[in-house]
Amino acid sequence: VRLHNLKSGKDSHVNADGVFIAIGYEPNTGFLKGKVDLDSQGYVVTRKDTETNVPGVFAAGDVRDHKYRQAVTAAADGCMAAIDADRFLAEHYKA
Repeated sequence: VRLHNLKSGKDSHVNADGVFIAIGYEPNTGFLKGKVDLDSQGYVVTRKDTETNVPGVFAAGDVRDHKYRQAVTAAADGCMAAIDADRFLAEHYKA
């Protein structure tokens, strides 16, 4: 694997049989501060499943997951949030 240090501009190499790519480690949730509960690291705090402290607002993926931070778990979270939102809407806004 060829690595390029963006700060120093230096290149280096690491011998590896495989590479595991992880998603970012800093949640981009500053715009949510004061609107939904965030933990000390800036991740959205969810109650049961994907529900936040604000009724009808759900969080999914890296904004709430400081343990796994993977695309596959983020995608699953998105599906869960969609189902949770659908149930919320059906319960609160019956046609």
